[in-house]
Amino acid sequence: MALRGGVPTDGGAVGVEGLRLVEEALRSGSRIEAVLFSESGAKHRDSLAPMISRRQMAFPVLRTTDRLFEGIADTEHPQGVAALVVPRKYEVTDVMARPEDACAPLLVVLAGVQDPGNVGTILRTAAAFGATGVVTAATGQSGTASPFAPKAMRASAGAALQIPIVSGMALGILLTQLKLNAIRTLATCVGTEMSAAQPEGPGLSLGVRSEQAASATSAARTLAPWEVDWCEASALLVGNEGAGLPEDVVKGADQCVHIPMSTLPSSGQARVESLNAAAATAVLLYEAYRQRKSRK
Repeated sequence: MALRGGVPTDGGAVGVEGLRLVEEALRSGSRIEAVLFSESGAKHRDSLAPMISRRQMAFPVLRTTDRLFEGIADTEHPQGVAALVVPRKYEVTDVMARPEDACAPLLVVLAGVQDPGNVGTILRTAAAFGATGVVTAATGQSGTASPFAPKAMRASAGAALQIPIVSGMALGILLTQLKLNAIRTLATCVGTEMSAAQPEGPGLSLGVRSEQAASATSAARTLAPWEVDWCEASALLVGNEGAGLPEDVVKGADQCVHIPMSTLPSSGQARVESLNAAAATAVLLYEAYRQRKSRK
């Protein structure tokens, strides 16, 4: 079921539900296969009419009862409007291309991010702060949640249909292609070497927690967000919420980046153990946006 289960149809269509997401789907340029209104959801038809009535859209507009709509809806209190949309497909070469309106490609690679809420929030943040594309990949430890799953779609507020996404790529192949295209890889990891420009105290990292993985960062200096030149062509690697990035990925990355955090004056210990994957990615992407905007 494209709405409740989040499983694409044979034609690759996914369900989006709610007025905001249907609006974003209609604006996205993706192919729309149908729009569905329930009895109570018909009140939203007027606000969507300018987009639905465009000749180039040419899709059926369907009606159903509130009871049947509730049976297929993924939300507890559905708004009574949904659509089947076929997300645009991108190849990795598309997202690695140099954009006309940015310094250089800035990719976000989700490697084993399992929570669809985190995936959707990262997509929304990536779109807000000017990332040029997102790639989802599995690691040997875990896969990444689909960016078009219902929870991810809601958390992205429709950004999943706006930002270019390459889904389900093999991580090893992706890393090879990034290297061949001179795109630097930045692994999010625990800071083990503090540079002179970094404040004292522990840093976050979303991701690498084991001693083995943390020791892998010793080969390259660990940088704070403001020490990274985000105007270079870059791919930010975001790992699994618990296990982080695989050790070999951290070792093979061009640089490691971590987020220094506030400590308790009495003990020097961090006030919180970590940020979650979505929050930490937002901090890093904001710094990237700040630098890239200032150089335009």
